[in-house]
Parts: sequence; structure tokens; C-alpha cells
Amino acid sequence: MRKRSKAREYVLQMLYQIDITGAGCEDVLKNFWESKEDEDIPSELKDFSSGLLHGAFEHMREIDTKISKYAANWQLERMAFVDRNIMRLGCFELFFREDIPPKVAINEAVELAKKYSGSESGKFVNAILDKIKIEKEK
Repeated sequence: MRKRSKAREYVLQMLYQIDITGAGCEDVLKNFWESKEDEDIPSELKDFSSGLLHGAFEHMREIDTKISKYAANWQLERMAFVDRNIMRLGCFELFFREDIPPKVAINEAVELAKKYSGSESGKFVNAILDKIKIEKEK
């Protein structure tokens, strides 16, 4: 697995933990890396993960507004936790990371949904993020 893909998996796990527990970003980040101490995780992977987590957390209200706008007939609070956090990460990359092409951000989110969520989640995530991407391009 590519390093950035693995980093996104870590970020998804951390966003999920924040969403479930209400814990703060720094506490989750610290505890997450402590739980991985026995693994040899390269510092660039940790740095990329931390940057994504901080950015998604910092812009979460704005991101949630965008997701809600395009998730017709879906309330954000009623979405699966995993799907919601995958879209948060993907939306952050779309709007706030110029170094990540939109196609890559969406594809990575879809792959996370296929791996960690239900059978239709990849299509759901793709549809919402694609609508958000179109808004950005306007």
C-alpha cells in the first residue's frame, strides 16, 4: 500500500475516534501515535497524516456544511460515521490541499469507503464528492 493511502487510513481512524468520543484533535493524535509505537512508521507518513487531521478538524464546520448541501435527503448526523468521516477527509483535500489533485482525493475516498464501509458506500461517497468538486471548479 502506498504511504499516502496508509496515511489516509490513519486519518480516517482518528476522525472516527473524534466523532465517536468527542475527544480533541491533539489528544486523539497523541494517543493514536502512542498506540502505534511498536510499528516503524516513517516520519513523513506521520507528518502527512497529522496535516490532514489538523486541516480536516480545523475546517470541519465548513466541510460539514458542504457535505450537507449535496447529500440530498441525508442528514449529516444520520450518515454512517465511517462515510461521514471519509467525506470530511475527501472534502478537506478537495478544498484546502492544492498539492492533491481532485481526482486523487475522490479516488482515495472511494477506496476507503469500499474497504471500510458498506457495499454502496463507494458510490455514495463518489457522488457527493463529485458534486462538491464541481462546485469548486465553478
